[in-house]
Amino acid sequence: MSTTEAATHLRENPYALARAQLQRVADTFGVDPNLVAVLSECKKTVEVSVPVAMDDGTTKVFEGYRVVHNVTRGPAKGGIRYHPGVTRDEVKALAMWMTWKCALMGLPFGGAKGAVVCDPKVLAPDELERLTRRYTTEIINEIGPEKDIPAPDVGTNAQVMAWIFDTYSMNVGHSVLGVVTGKPLAIGGSVGRDGATARGVLYCIRTALQKEGRRFPDTRLAIQGFGNVGRNLARLLSEEGARVIALSDTRGAVVNQYGIDVQAAIAHKSEHGALEGLPGTEEATNEELIELECDVLVPAALEQAITADNAPRVKAHMICEAANGATTPGGDEILEDRGVLVLPDVVANAGGVVVSYFEWVQGLQEYFWKEYEVNAKLNDIVVRAFEETWSARERFGTSMRMAAYGLAVQRVAEATVTRGLYP
Repeated sequence: MSTTEAATHLRENPYALARAQLQRVADTFGVDPNLVAVLSECKKTVEVSVPVAMDDGTTKVFEGYRVVHNVTRGPAKGGIRYHPGVTRDEVKALAMWMTWKCALMGLPFGGAKGAVVCDPKVLAPDELERLTRRYTTEIINEIGPEKDIPAPDVGTNAQVMAWIFDTYSMNVGHSVLGVVTGKPLAIGGSVGRDGATARGVLYCIRTALQKEGRRFPDTRLAIQGFGNVGRNLARLLSEEGARVIALSDTRGAVVNQYGIDVQAAIAHKSEHGALEGLPGTEEATNEELIELECDVLVPAALEQAITADNAPRVKAHMICEAANGATTPGGDEILEDRGVLVLPDVVANAGGVVVSYFEWVQGLQEYFWKEYEVNAKLNDIVVRAFEETWSARERFGTSMRMAAYGLAVQRVAEATVTRGLYP
C-alpha cells in the first residue's frame, strides 16, 4: 500500500458508519433515544504529539491518539494501531466497536482504541522503540490496569507491548503486569494470545458450517490479508482440512482453486516479504479476491473491504469478518438482500480481546494457565456468543450483525440505566 493509498483507504467516515450502525440497532430494538445519545459519543479522545529522534539525526513528530468510548461495564480495553492512514475518526469508530464486542462476549470491559500515524515497516527497530516509549509517556495518565488496558492491533506486536509495559512500569516504580496485554510470555503474556483472534474466527466458521450441516474438508475459503490474523487463520484452516484457495497481502493476491500450500505461503512471505510469486499460484488483485467464487470469504485486512460497489459481485456463500468494519452498511444491505450470511466482526474476531481478558486476569492473579485451558475457555465464550447471536437472529428475523449489535447495545444500555447518570 502506497502512502497515497494509505491516506485514502477509508472511503467513508468510519465513525459516521459506526454511529449509523448504532442508530439502526436502536431503531430495530427500540433503544431509548436518550441512551443512544450517550452511546453514540466517545467518553474521551486524547490527541498527542510524539516527537522522535530518528537514526539520521533528524527529529520527526508523529500524531498519536487514545480514545475511550465507554467504561460503564468496566475498564476500557482496546488495541494500539500503527498505520500511515489511520485517522482520529477511525480510532473513535474502533473504540465504539470494541465496546460492543466486549459486551457481546460478556467481558467486564468497555471499548477503547489507540493509534500512531506512522508506517512501522519503514521505521528502524530503534526508531520504533523510541516512538513507542514516547507515545506511552504521552498517554501514561490515560492507561492503567484498572483504567484502560491497551493491546496489539494492526502494525503492532508483542515487542511493542513489551516496550509499553516497561515504560509504564519504570514510571510507576514497579512491574504492572495488567497494564497491557499481548505481551511476550517472558514478561507475563498468555499462551494462546498470538493466534487467539484467528482461533476465534475458526470457531465461528466451524459453528456456522455445522448449522448448515457442512464441515471444513468440504469448504473452500479465500482470505484477504496475511498479517497475524490472516496468516494464523490460514494455518489453522489447513490443519482442519479446509481448502484455502486464495490469500493476499498489501501487494496483491495469489490464487489456486485446488488449494494453496499454506506452510509454503508462510515460508515464502517470510523469505521474500510478499506472497507475490508464490509457486503454484496465479496472481490477482485484492479486489479480485473479494469477488472470487468460494464458500467462505474472510476479510482479514483493513476496514471497508466490502462496499455497495462490490457487494453485488461477491460470490461467497458466507463472509466472516476477521477485520473490524470490513463491510459498510451499504454493502451489508446488498449482501442481506442476496441471502449471503455475514458473520460480523463483533462476533467473528473477538478471540483476541477474549484472550487479552484472560491475560489481564492472569496478570492480576500472577497465576498462569496452560494453553489447552486458554483455548477451551476461548471456545466456550466465542461459541456461546455465537449461539446467542444466532438465536436472536432467528427470534427477531434479522441479520447476524443486527442480532449481535442488538444484544451488545442492549447490555451496555442496561448497565448504563442500572448505574444511572452522575451526578
